[in-house]
Amino acid sequence: GCDVTIVDVKWRRSGQIKGKLLILRKEYKHQQTSVNSEGIVGLDEPKKMTREDWRKKKELEEQRKLGNAPAEVDEEGKDINPHIPQYISSVPWYIDPSKRPTLKHQRPQGENEKQYSAIGEWYKRGVQENAVSTKYRKGACENCGAMTHKKKDCLERPRKVGAKFTGTGIAPDEHAQIQLAMDYDGKRDRWNGYDPEEHQRIVEEYAKVDLAKRTLKAQKLQDELASGKLDQTVSREHDSEDEDEDKYADDIDMPGQNFDSKRRITVRNLRIREDTAKYLRNLDPNSAYYDPKTRAMRENPYSNTGKNPDEVGYAGDNFVRYSGDTISMAQTQLFAWEAYEKGSEVHLQADPTKLELLHRSFKVKKEDFKEEQRESILEKYGGQEHLDAPPRELLLAQTEDYVEYSRHGAVLKGLEKAVARSKYEEDVLINNHTCIWGSYWKDGFWGYKCCHSMVKQSYCTGSAGIGIVSTFTENKMKEKKKKKKNKKNKKRDSDSSDSEDEEKKKEKLKKALEAEDKRVKQVEVLMQLDERKRPYNSLFEVKAPTEEEMEAFRMKRSRPDDPMASFLGQ
Repeated sequence: GCDVTIVDVKWRRSGQIKGKLLILRKEYKHQQTSVNSEGIVGLDEPKKMTREDWRKKKELEEQRKLGNAPAEVDEEGKDINPHIPQYISSVPWYIDPSKRPTLKHQRPQGENEKQYSAIGEWYKRGVQENAVSTKYRKGACENCGAMTHKKKDCLERPRKVGAKFTGTGIAPDEHAQIQLAMDYDGKRDRWNGYDPEEHQRIVEEYAKVDLAKRTLKAQKLQDELASGKLDQTVSREHDSEDEDEDKYADDIDMPGQNFDSKRRITVRNLRIREDTAKYLRNLDPNSAYYDPKTRAMRENPYSNTGKNPDEVGYAGDNFVRYSGDTISMAQTQLFAWEAYEKGSEVHLQADPTKLELLHRSFKVKKEDFKEEQRESILEKYGGQEHLDAPPRELLLAQTEDYVEYSRHGAVLKGLEKAVARSKYEEDVLINNHTCIWGSYWKDGFWGYKCCHSMVKQSYCTGSAGIGIVSTFTENKMKEKKKKKKNKKNKKRDSDSSDSEDEEKKKEKLKKALEAEDKRVKQVEVLMQLDERKRPYNSLFEVKAPTEEEMEAFRMKRSRPDDPMASFLGQ
């Protein structure tokens, strides 16, 4: 089309602008007719549809929306959703009226999409080993002679005389690295650049080691058979056992329950339904702490209930760990694993007696070895007098004994520290006293037990002081009794007046109960009436109730939850 600029509304009032707009319109029509005559693009306005065509078009759209008619297809052969508005799917007439409705402009455009590297692309490792130069080339690194970097970027050790001057020891060139463009997932891929052949090499290496072990064992058996040390029947058992050497349950990866017919062991590594979770043992929030991350509950969950830890099924991880033969069992299991790694054929479940005897002999040998080593060191270097010294805790008042505490400060393992004595002087007797200050207490006051004196730093009066204090207290008690008698006399005078007040209160309460009965009946009558016929503000009272009215309301109030309400007629 022609270049038509938008003119401000304020300037349209003038006749000159109107004349210019008419000229522009004529030029635009002339260009339009010339373009149509050439046959390049037709920008004619679409002809107005007849009423019948418009009705048919609307009916077709409705049928497409209901699913009775096939959906409209774009130039790529894809269906257009009939619920998409026309201003989105159809091409404007002033751009190209010959184009069919399409949704291509709503899809990602190939030319605008960013191209990312493929999943198999990665930086080349190492150097080019196929072609290594034998003499220095111009523009190469002065230190090592490689063409792919300069001297300041060289990662080799700086030579005393560089390859530029010696011409020998030219390093191979590195690979020309590609520029990788990774998407969001590619940048965060942990296995990016991993070569799967690397894992295959590890598998092959383990297979070779396993094959070497089998050949060695077979050769050993053949030698034993040839020498006559091993029977034929025993060799058959060995051959059957060679197929599976995994004894321990940790080596079995299959989930659920596995049974090995050769070893006669059953492995269960799934929790059975009857197992009670630790956090369900005691639902009290103040009971033992359960750590959900490690699934550990170290304290006894039944500690607040008063149950004996020996009687309950579960008393915390620490109880299980430090009670009974648990520690010795764990030590024996650890010894079995270590012996199996060293080549001894022992197993805790298969050969418990053999393992126990082996473990005992090992402990005896270990103690003997330690004793021999200690004696040899003492003979060589001396120093027996230093070992006979008193213990360190007596010399330095320090100890390295291990003590483990709970979250509440209770000692779980080890001995509790001894309470340190006070830094002040204790049991110091002054002023002829035979007891210290604070040994006697009476009526909220501290004193000396030897003389019952309540004055600190006073001189001891002995038994005479005790007699004086006792007479003083007796006089005090007599005065208190007199005061009590006077109060009782006053109360008798006041009781007569109180009885008159109580009679008046009873009369007021009786009147209030009668008024409450009338009020309840009146409310029942009003509640039976229709809301439209009920008088205005009939259930509302402005004045505040008195104490007698409140008491009457409480006495007359019906309580549906009272079990005796049916017997009282309420």
